[in-house]
Amino acid sequence: MNSLLFESVKKAVQSSDEVLNFGIFEEENEQYSYVEIAMTISLLIESGAVDFVVTGCSSGQGMMLACNSLPGLLCGYIETPQDAFLFGRINGGNVASLPLGLNFGWQGELNLQYTLDKLFDGEFGMGYPENEAERKRLEASALKDLNQLTKRSWEELVE
Repeated sequence: MNSLLFESVKKAVQSSDEVLNFGIFEEENEQYSYVEIAMTISLLIESGAVDFVVTGCSSGQGMMLACNSLPGLLCGYIETPQDAFLFGRINGGNVASLPLGLNFGWQGELNLQYTLDKLFDGEFGMGYPENEAERKRLEASALKDLNQLTKRSWEELVE
């Protein structure tokens, strides 16, 4: 799944974007928890090492919940191309959690590619639909402010 996800993201992003693979590789024997992976994602985002992460788990829900509990992360659950498009345009978060096990049967790789294509098709946080774009941008900004206000920083967490 790691190589499929990595290659699909590379196809979906702009050619000027650098895609790094921090995923779990076949030769690894380690088992990582949602919390461990979400903490790594948070540290990568908060340090400025990366600006966006595509992740997931069997259902996508566990990673989304773990990510949304940590500093600096606004993670969306992205199941369909429509979810991806709306998350990018309206919420403009910095982590997308995909269901990598549920409903991933015959031609699941096509839904994955279409979903990632829509996620990276256009500028994040522009608002949608056009006649409600300003209100959607304001709501997304308020959500990000609330997210930052209600979560402790990494400095506070490690004290």
